[in-house]
Amino acid sequence: MSTPNSAPPAIDIVDETFLAVPPATVAAAFADPAAWRRYWPDLRLEVYTDRGDKGLRWTVRGALVGTMEVWLEPVLDGTLLHYFLRATPATPPRRPRDLRREFDHRARAAKAISLELKEILEDGREPGIPPRPQPA
Repeated sequence: MSTPNSAPPAIDIVDETFLAVPPATVAAAFADPAAWRRYWPDLRLEVYTDRGDKGLRWTVRGALVGTMEVWLEPVLDGTLLHYFLRATPATPPRRPRDLRREFDHRARAAKAISLELKEILEDGREPGIPPRPQPA
């Protein structure tokens, strides 16, 4: 996980999760900065590209320094949620295993966020099955 020229080691996480809801529904879950603080409490995020229903790109500060992106790709009757985190710990790890632990922690957290959104936003809907009508 180290890079050439004695550069600090980096964390590079890519995750994908299918949600059986439209991209606009997923985008709304990420629109509020209060959600960012809940999902990533030790990071300070600043939007550098707002792509609307296609997602967001942030600069990352705090425990990590780098960039993060949520890309929302329309697929069939839902959305493929792509998550990218490319960052370096603000405090260099003392041992290689510390970096590995940080990587594992961030990868598991990314998947937990995606699965939580899947459960909440799909509300039991299965792919290929139309959403339940909402009461009037």
